[in-house]
Amino acid sequence: MKLKTHKTVAKRVKLTKGGKLLKRHGGQDHFNSRAGGKITRKKRRDQSVAHVYVRNIKSLMPNT
Repeated sequence: MKLKTHKTVAKRVKLTKGGKLLKRHGGQDHFNSRAGGKITRKKRRDQSVAHVYVRNIKSLMPNT
């Protein structure tokens, strides 16, 4: 049977050319004015996925 990509994971995680997984910081939609400047700047950048989850996420995205 053909392997299919898990679309919800594919929308949330980006696989780089070197094989690393990147994700966005959580809580960016609203209530950001009350957050401090350090947190706001931190949310602008992508974050690497913890290594304990990498194998599971890559198995959900076989065709990438």
